[in-house]
Amino acid sequence: KLAMGYSDYPEDKWLSLSGIQHFSFCKRQWALIHIEQQWAENQSTMEGNYLHEKADMPFLKEKRKDLLISRAVPVSSEILGLAGIIDVIEFRRSDDGIKLNRHGGAWIPEVIEYKRGKEKPDERDIVQLCAQVICLEEKWDVRIDKSYLYYFKTNKRIEVLITNELKDKVIEISKDMHRLYNEQKIPPAEFFKNCQLCSLYDICMPRITKRRASVDNYLYEDEK
Repeated sequence: KLAMGYSDYPEDKWLSLSGIQHFSFCKRQWALIHIEQQWAENQSTMEGNYLHEKADMPFLKEKRKDLLISRAVPVSSEILGLAGIIDVIEFRRSDDGIKLNRHGGAWIPEVIEYKRGKEKPDERDIVQLCAQVICLEEKWDVRIDKSYLYYFKTNKRIEVLITNELKDKVIEISKDMHRLYNEQKIPPAEFFKNCQLCSLYDICMPRITKRRASVDNYLYEDEK
C-alpha cells in the first residue's frame, strides 16, 4: 500500500477522479458540482472540452519505436476511492516495467494530463496528476517516479516528480473529499480575485453568500 493509515473504499462509494482538482482549488466549487450536481459551461470549460477531443478516443493506441500511447483510459483506486479517465498514458520500454498484452518486452507507464490554460500557482493540477498515478500504481503494482502536465496555452510539457510526500498529501485530500461528501454539506463561500472566471460564479454568488454568512455569524455572536 502507498501510505500508512490508508482507507479502502468500496466501489459504490467512489467519487470522481477529476474532482480532486476542483476540491484542491475550491471546496465550495467541488461541492456544488459533485454534491448538488450543479454545472455551468463557460468559455474555459468549452475550450477545455474541445482540446480534450483528441485525447478522449477510448483505448486508441499508437506505437512509435519504443513508445506506446493509450488514450482515454478508465482507472480507479480503492485506496483513494476515486475513479475516472486518464487523458493519455505513455508506455516506454524499460527493464523495470510491466508486461503488456500483445507487446513484447517491459514497459513503464507515465501519465500525460492535458490542460487548456497555463501552469497554476498552486498544486491543483499536480494533485490530480498524482491521483492518476496512484490509480496506475495500484492497477499494475508498479512504481511510477514521474509523469507530465501538458499546457496548451504555453505549449509546455511539465515533468512532475511523484514523491511519497505528494502521494500522502493526495490520500489526505481524498479522505477530506469523502468526509465532506458523506456530510452532504456545502462549504461557505470565500471571494477571491479569480472567482469571476469560475464557471459556477453565478450559481455560487460568492460576494452575496459570503456576506450573508458574515451577517449570520455576527448575529450569532451577538446572541452569545
